[in-house]
Amino acid sequence: MKNLDKKIRAYALKNAIAYEGKARQGAVISGLFAEGLKKEDVKKIIKDVSKIVNEVNKLSLEEQEKEFEKLKKETHEREHREGLEELPNANKGVVMRFRPSPSGPLHIGHIISNIVNSLYVKKYGGKFYVIIDDTNPENVLKDSYKKIKEDCDWVFGNVTKYLNSSDRMVLYYRYAEDLINKKFAYVCTCSAERFRKFSEFQEDCPCRNNELKENIYRWKKMFDEYKEGEAVLRFKTQEGMKHPNPAMRDFPLARINLTEHPLQKKKYRVWPLMNLAVAVDDIELKTTHIIRGKDHRDNAERQKMIFEVFGKKYPWSFFMGRIKFKDLVLSKRKITQAIESGEFSGVEDERLPTIASLRKRKYNMKVFERFAEQRGLTEVDKVVDSKEFFLILDSFNK
Repeated sequence: MKNLDKKIRAYALKNAIAYEGKARQGAVISGLFAEGLKKEDVKKIIKDVSKIVNEVNKLSLEEQEKEFEKLKKETHEREHREGLEELPNANKGVVMRFRPSPSGPLHIGHIISNIVNSLYVKKYGGKFYVIIDDTNPENVLKDSYKKIKEDCDWVFGNVTKYLNSSDRMVLYYRYAEDLINKKFAYVCTCSAERFRKFSEFQEDCPCRNNELKENIYRWKKMFDEYKEGEAVLRFKTQEGMKHPNPAMRDFPLARINLTEHPLQKKKYRVWPLMNLAVAVDDIELKTTHIIRGKDHRDNAERQKMIFEVFGKKYPWSFFMGRIKFKDLVLSKRKITQAIESGEFSGVEDERLPTIASLRKRKYNMKVFERFAEQRGLTEVDKVVDSKEFFLILDSFNK
């Protein structure tokens, strides 16, 4: 990179002016990435960046502005874009979704990850579903259903319909039985540990070779005879245990769970796992576009396999980068535990990053929409502290 010191100083001055005279090292490095800096070279220049940032921060704001005028041409101006970028095949409207788990309060991470789905439905017209993923009875908190609806009404404002996965069990069973009859699923009675060994050594488990009649028989036994952990419905991956990605090797579709469900009580004992429920819902609701985090890449591949069995075209998908907070706990379970222990007064406690807290603090949702529009579709992860993040949000509020 030519004129490296000059560019470092230019980006430091630019960032300092934007933040009341105080440049941040991370922001300068981000600017240098736009100039072609490689991640592996960051260590080589970090001392120079730190030295120059300190020098710039000692200048008055007036001095910074004056010097930046001379170096402005050294910085890369990001292309300005109004609104969200276009989606393919969206001219006739889109069908999109958000799938929260009722295991605790929704928080700012859910806004960042999902508001873009709501915005695209507003942009193109169509349907936006919120599907409450409650097929793991152990993690379901009964009061979460009402709170999820309150939060989503405030965050999105355009939910077409709320659905509970646990109300769609008959539908999941039908698809599971179709997969069995099409010989793309089998009931495995190997222990979890034994199956892991088969996967590790890329060997088929004996259950994989069950006859159709045996699988149907075992499937029925899952509903009235087998105990928890004794039987699992598995997808019969085409490559089987030879698949290069271990996550694809005959992944599970449904299992027995005898925990009483807050809504369904003891009506069901066989519960679908995420990949079966999500694939079925996306087929039935005719989902057209899916935007979700990069951590769901493997799940998307699994769900695509199920789509292919039924001859359905998989929705257009994009995997968003994560915004990782250095100083915020974004775990519904941990937030719930902290509230129950008395550390916080409730979900509206202003020290928490919950949606209920943001609502109490009188945040305008337009702020989050503007943030999502500026960020756009990106696979790049970003690490921030909460103070920096809320400063960005507040700048949209001006």
